[in-house]
Amino acid sequence: MAHLESRKHISPDSGFPITLHPNFNPKINQHVPPDSIREPLNPPKDRALFADPEKKALFSVAKPVDLTESIGTLLEDVQLSQLNEQQLDELALLVTERGVVFFRDQDLTTEKQVELFQHYGVLDKHPAQKFVNIHGSREDHREIANYTPWVSQYGLYDALSDAYKKFLDSLHAVHTSRLQYDTILDLWGVGPNRPPIDTHHPAVRTHPVTGLKALNVNNGFVTGFAELKKLESDKLLDFLSHHIHAADDHYVRWKWAVGSIAMWDNRCTVHRVIPGRYKENRRGIRTTVFGEKPYFDPTSESRDERKLREEKNANGDA
Repeated sequence: MAHLESRKHISPDSGFPITLHPNFNPKINQHVPPDSIREPLNPPKDRALFADPEKKALFSVAKPVDLTESIGTLLEDVQLSQLNEQQLDELALLVTERGVVFFRDQDLTTEKQVELFQHYGVLDKHPAQKFVNIHGSREDHREIANYTPWVSQYGLYDALSDAYKKFLDSLHAVHTSRLQYDTILDLWGVGPNRPPIDTHHPAVRTHPVTGLKALNVNNGFVTGFAELKKLESDKLLDFLSHHIHAADDHYVRWKWAVGSIAMWDNRCTVHRVIPGRYKENRRGIRTTVFGEKPYFDPTSESRDERKLREEKNANGDA
């Protein structure tokens, strides 16, 4: 990462790079995004809501293998390119329930992938994306930011104490794309398509398909909590960062190979690219579908709460 602006300014006292505030980094300060801030979008009805809850059509052609109890399913013996609309809807439902669904040895072309995902809604592209191709990385990004493997936000919420759940239910996360914006310009050397945006989202969101509560905090975007004083906010964010990284029973790791595909739901998972000493560059093609504005329904339930309620109902308990 020798091309970073901070690497050009070395402290004579410590011998390490002097961190520059983004406003004083010319690559960031002088960039003018070609596109304006995107207007709010009301996406079409989620295709998962059209699916058979038992997913009989999908499972008639694919074998599901759950990779962990909390998150991640591998679908075997199936080609995405051959699924019909009913099976695609049931796949969408499976993704909302399992967080991420994986495939091996797929034959999708770029054009077919775009066509397939247009079934799910309005397509978007990453703010730094100029073409459909995206590139993996060999860099150890732990030096500049810490994220986590695919993690279930359903599970992260359930792993909290009841008192902490109620506390977070009442909060709004200060959400910004400025961290990603600055990183794109300085680390990737690419100009983002649109300006950064600052918003407040519920710290716990209700998934519009499953109706389940999910923790809505990601270290790459959330800088604090609107209702708290700064020291309180910083301590809570620090705890949640630890909570995400300590969620061994709620994450899944995937080893990529040629022809591998992952479909994940950003509304109930957090993820990152794990650095490694790969022999060759990793390249992939990402297709993104717009989602709805995050919201919190105070009458919604967590995954564990639903499981307990269904067990009581099955046993005939009042």
